[in-house]
Amino acid sequence: MKITVLASTLLAIVLVGSHAPAQQVALTFDDLPAHGDLPPGVTRADVARNIVDALKAHHVKQAYGFINAQKLETVPQDKEVLNIWVGAGYPLGSHAYSHMDLAAHSAQEFEADIAANEMVLKSLPSGDWHWFRYPFLREGDTPEKYHAVHDYLKQHGYRVAQVTLDIGDWAWQGPYARCMAKQDKESVKWLEESYMDIANEDINLGQNVARLLFGHDVRHVLLLHVGAFNAVMLPRLLDLLKAKHFQIVPLEKAQSDPVYKIAPGPLTNWDGGLLDQILAARRLPLPPHKQRPMQKLAEICQ
Repeated sequence: MKITVLASTLLAIVLVGSHAPAQQVALTFDDLPAHGDLPPGVTRADVARNIVDALKAHHVKQAYGFINAQKLETVPQDKEVLNIWVGAGYPLGSHAYSHMDLAAHSAQEFEADIAANEMVLKSLPSGDWHWFRYPFLREGDTPEKYHAVHDYLKQHGYRVAQVTLDIGDWAWQGPYARCMAKQDKESVKWLEESYMDIANEDINLGQNVARLLFGHDVRHVLLLHVGAFNAVMLPRLLDLLKAKHFQIVPLEKAQSDPVYKIAPGPLTNWDGGLLDQILAARRLPLPPHKQRPMQKLAEICQ
């Protein structure tokens, strides 16, 4: 029986699609124990509990929290946030002791900052804490720094927790605290709507970039923060991921995707998430997308 060209093409599409990675995403939260301003009457422990409750309600088995332990020097009681996190069965990783910007420091200073974070990580039943998230997603502004720190991490048993989906949630945390302090319900409503709009936009963007680079989607890692607004919005964000047919998986499973073995280059500045770095190395622009409303976020409820 002769197969037509059209039938052959359709068969090829089906076969390729059957081997494409499932839509999977790992959830990660930066800046434990404290991120952003707090609304009146809300504590850091409240934020942690609400995030954990939302994760549990959506049956999320693993979500890494990345810590900057220096914050405990000024507010030691915020260690309760870390206890809440690990008490819920979620692991912790390192985000460097002081959230140091590698672009503004030497490799040696940065490595010392990584080492300083380990005392708190070792003191908690935090699972495999040998995952490292670069502060500001900056992995080096020179090849020498990039390779030196990556070699240090490898020698000390760390894996880099990459990012492929970033909704810029940090930009909503301060405005939310201001608007709640002013009891401005209309502005809070706009914050909620704009957050979800950009979350949808940026998740689509990350998937489109993956398809542009590799011809198919990949297993993703989503960057979030332990901010007060995220504690409010997380149930809706998790519902959005479910509506987009994402399965939430552990970080290790997400990063078992071959894309995470790529070392982006040639570059002189490794800035942004993994897909951003690969785009830059290939001299490709971001696909068209809606911009975040940064000016309004800066001005609202001032």
